[in-house]
Amino acid sequence: MTMTAPFSYLDTPTAAPLSITELMPGAYNLLEYAAVTAGEQVLVLAEHGTDPVVIQAVAAAAAYRNADVHVLSIPSISAGGWDRATPSPLPSAAHAAADVVISLTWWGEVHTARLFFDEIAKQRARFVSLHQTATASALSTGARFPLELYFALETKAYARITAAREIRVATALGTDVTFRAFTTPGHPSAPLTAGMWRPFPYGGANFYPDQTDGVVVIEESTVTGVPAERTTLELENNRVTAIHGSAAAELRRYAPDGYYMRHALIGLNPKVRSAGGTQFEREKHAGAFYFGIDGLTPQGEVDRTGPGHAHCDCQFDQPTITLDGQPFVDNGYLLLLDDPDIQELAGKFGPADVLLNPNPRLVLPPRYSR
Repeated sequence: MTMTAPFSYLDTPTAAPLSITELMPGAYNLLEYAAVTAGEQVLVLAEHGTDPVVIQAVAAAAAYRNADVHVLSIPSISAGGWDRATPSPLPSAAHAAADVVISLTWWGEVHTARLFFDEIAKQRARFVSLHQTATASALSTGARFPLELYFALETKAYARITAAREIRVATALGTDVTFRAFTTPGHPSAPLTAGMWRPFPYGGANFYPDQTDGVVVIEESTVTGVPAERTTLELENNRVTAIHGSAAAELRRYAPDGYYMRHALIGLNPKVRSAGGTQFEREKHAGAFYFGIDGLTPQGEVDRTGPGHAHCDCQFDQPTITLDGQPFVDNGYLLLLDDPDIQELAGKFGPADVLLNPNPRLVLPPRYSR
């Protein structure tokens, strides 16, 4: 097993103070996404290792809207809720009083009981999570992509996905897995309302399968990082039935009661980085794919109502994806980027070939971000 993938914000570089200028177009889109208005109580929830320049950019963007901004720095949240004592009750108390929460934590909410989705839904706050993406690079790349254009991509993607009966994902390394009997979140392009959670930068179409079959070759995962040797999963009837390879022992220790397929996501944002970014950043790149397997209960049952204390996300940067046999992603290229309606809408913001070019090294000029 190799840990070449970043492990926490402590592994990511901080930005120079003057680079806050480059972050502001992305911070602007973040506040638009969260629909922050004057007079609202905004809680910026950060970890002790979060880049101070990113915290300042987010806080400044909220303050510019005349919101009442509060910044709370907490100890790091552990993968899989490994340290069940974190976070302390303090973030939950502040969350209860906020109108908007912007979370700059590394592992996000799926790994902790106090900030899990069902707890978020009980509060009045609108909750936006920059899980692994509270970096200067994320705010200056994918976060610049125009919100209206992203929503158009997302609407078309969900229309195709919900109409399909089967999603097949294959990779050059040997992954070949098919998803059936899946559901989607509904209408994610709607404005945020009380108790709603969304990730940022905006980036993908999520679905929840009840039938998954095939073979997966892990390229990067929460538990293994980038495996030093070939590691495979066999899935049948939405459960992992066998694990082979160099990281098999680590995967079994992480979820000793076994795994099931919890959810999956197809990336839609062409300006999110696919090279050099963290796992939860790269997953959102147009044409990327990832899924999350989670631990079964001690009784061997599936339980999606609680936090994923054995949640293991697996990332695939260049998949080929078909919907009912029809091409949707070709070797990492999202074919929706060629859709005439999307091309026309992109022209409202600037040259379509610039806005929709998925080359991760070509950063969108700020003047085309809105």
